[in-house]
Amino acid sequence: MTSLALPDLPVRAVLPELADAMARHGTAVLVAPPGTGKTTMVPLALAEGAAGRIVVAEPRRLAARAAAARMAALLGEPVGETVGYSVRGDRKVSKRTRIEVVTSGLLVRRVQGEPELPGVSAVLLDECHERHLDADLLLALLLDVRAGLRDDLRLLATSATVASGKLAALLGSAPVITATAKTYDVGLGYHAPLRDERLEATVARVVRIALSEVDGDVLAFLPGAGEIARASALLADLSDVDVLPLHGRLTSARQDAALKPGGRRRVVLATAVAESSLTVPGVRAVVDSGRSRVPRVDHRRGLPGLATVRVSAAVADQRAGRAGREAPGRAYRCWPRHEQAVLPAYPEPEIRVAELSRLALELACWSTPDGAGLSWWDEPPEGPFAAGRDLLRTLGATTAEGTATARGVAMAALGLHPRLARALLDGAAAVGPRCAAEVVALLDAGGSGADVDAELRKLRNSSDDGAKRWRREVARLEKLVDGGKGSQDAALVVALAHPERLARRRAAGSRAYLMAGGTAAELPPGSGLGDTEWLAVAEATRDPGRKNGIIRLAARADEELAVRAAPSLVSTAEEVVWSGDVVARAVRRLGAIVLAERPITDPDPALVREALLSGLREEGPSLLDWSTGARRLRERLAFLHDAIGAPWQAMDDAALVDRAGDWLEPELSRARRKADLRRIDTASALRRLLPWPEAAKLDELAPERLEVPSGSKIAVDYTVSPPVLAVKLQETFGWLRTPEVAGVPVVLHLLSPAGRPAAVTSDLESFWRNGYPAVRAELRGRYPKHRWPEDPFAAEPRRGR
Repeated sequence: MTSLALPDLPVRAVLPELADAMARHGTAVLVAPPGTGKTTMVPLALAEGAAGRIVVAEPRRLAARAAAARMAALLGEPVGETVGYSVRGDRKVSKRTRIEVVTSGLLVRRVQGEPELPGVSAVLLDECHERHLDADLLLALLLDVRAGLRDDLRLLATSATVASGKLAALLGSAPVITATAKTYDVGLGYHAPLRDERLEATVARVVRIALSEVDGDVLAFLPGAGEIARASALLADLSDVDVLPLHGRLTSARQDAALKPGGRRRVVLATAVAESSLTVPGVRAVVDSGRSRVPRVDHRRGLPGLATVRVSAAVADQRAGRAGREAPGRAYRCWPRHEQAVLPAYPEPEIRVAELSRLALELACWSTPDGAGLSWWDEPPEGPFAAGRDLLRTLGATTAEGTATARGVAMAALGLHPRLARALLDGAAAVGPRCAAEVVALLDAGGSGADVDAELRKLRNSSDDGAKRWRREVARLEKLVDGGKGSQDAALVVALAHPERLARRRAAGSRAYLMAGGTAAELPPGSGLGDTEWLAVAEATRDPGRKNGIIRLAARADEELAVRAAPSLVSTAEEVVWSGDVVARAVRRLGAIVLAERPITDPDPALVREALLSGLREEGPSLLDWSTGARRLRERLAFLHDAIGAPWQAMDDAALVDRAGDWLEPELSRARRKADLRRIDTASALRRLLPWPEAAKLDELAPERLEVPSGSKIAVDYTVSPPVLAVKLQETFGWLRTPEVAGVPVVLHLLSPAGRPAAVTSDLESFWRNGYPAVRAELRGRYPKHRWPEDPFAAEPRRGR
């Protein structure tokens, strides 16, 4: 490449230092804020004198295309000559291409295929501060390549923030070069949403304020394409201003229109793509919604998705800085001033919050299934990473040890989420590439209705941008797989992606379904799917507080299709369970769904025993026959546990059920049904819990009855604490010392001749001296035929009068 006169942008001043660092060290970190020219000028400078190709990795397709276009324009060439790009579904390169801009995910695939990166002399990892998952993985793989295969491969990481210490350490204590940009003052204003005002309405209102206060173009940040469309509609009456959307789902022509200045004032409504990856010229005012759409697990689709979150302070500053690139400007923040202090400092790295099965598949293909030995900016979190690896084994993408199978390698090559890759590969073989591609493209984008077949018909016949985008993706996916003509069976493709979401109606006429994974879900009213027994569910939600989930997108299926799509979930087993009694049956299941069952007349005794134990855990010891003797023994043992503790064991329901396998044997092993439990001699069984040798003192420590002065033996009530002895007062004359059990004084309920409590005491001597005279006076009047001596100490105790 011939010498090039580069524009006078801030990064130009550090190019000699950067070239020297790369030559001496082989790696470097360039810290440069947006607008300094790092994305376009640095690759051009690296290419001068380089023997091989310079590859620039961008986190987004839109940024990759724009960077290539800008560099080609500086060279006065069309894209595809010296500078080209490769993104999913679009590639413009030639034999003359020296600089190729690619997306991070695409470069991961390229490194997997050719780890030595033949013909590449340097890789520039752009916008590393955004911490996209593909970018973090790519960095780890390239460091591994450089350590083991290509020590001559130069790596340059760029970041718009100064938090570069960890990045430099990863690159082997790489030199950090900083480019400073000339910036202009940016005034800040805060405009809180009005009451009940939607986000896009707030942005549209503040855009009008910005247009009235600041000359030049307005750049407004919104979370996604939906909000952009609604805000655009609210600004449609601006006759002297062009309102232009800017996001990744637009056609190339419409994206380019937003990046080129026009003859009139413009309002560019953009997603996060315009924070640092792209430069929008002419901007003097920035309106920031304060929200961003970031990767999260989309539980509705069971696939990676996007969630709307508050921006970080670093992102808010980057957005505001867009207003001061070319002249003084103003930033309008659509949140109260006091909320600024509680914004997180930086965005959360995607690897910490994303679904990680695709990352796990790439690592399996790299022969490092657990990621060990790689240098990570942040290591994959253990829980989500383990879940991702489990899914790969379920899909047949990896072996039990975690190594990639041939099938897994083929799935990874498609560049899709493993669920969708499995659906495309197996679906193409079963129903044909076209049908498989159509369904996979729908699942990837998400549907707006409940019926998959209805959604497909709508997309095939519609002419809106979403349908056109879907048809382009279908065409791309169809070329990736082979297969026969097959049949148009969308449900099979859905089931291949989500076998655990195959669902069967619970009862005729019901809208409730049980999914193979065990989750219950309902069809919403008016879904058009209520007449089918089986569904292949693509999307489902579970709202807090609701018993069942809601099916959002599904296709009609049947049992034959379900078994065909999910053979690994089909099992036949003898089940002996407790359902009010022992139920023994041979059951054929698809996951949690019962396909067929028949009774078993001679079930495995061990399984019967476990079922009976389950019944005891579910219904408690009331399943047993508690005779009076058994009940009183339990009460005495419970008292000793409370009074003494070990070795006397607890006797509450939970404790008895927990040890049922010990004290109910061998009777439990011989039992076959609920009725057999009632036949167990519970008192004899309970004695198996007596501790020895302490058990020899049971009657001494907790006697069933106590002898009173009259000679009667009265039962002690151990159901209360402390225990109670209810005895007629006349039988206790002369009894001075309160009786004790296990060192605990009993409470004496002294009864009248009619058996009613006349006094309650745990101190007999005190009662005789202080309480008895009043009790005697009352009882003498009520029971005159009975003896009521004045001196209870000398009186003879009697059972009768």
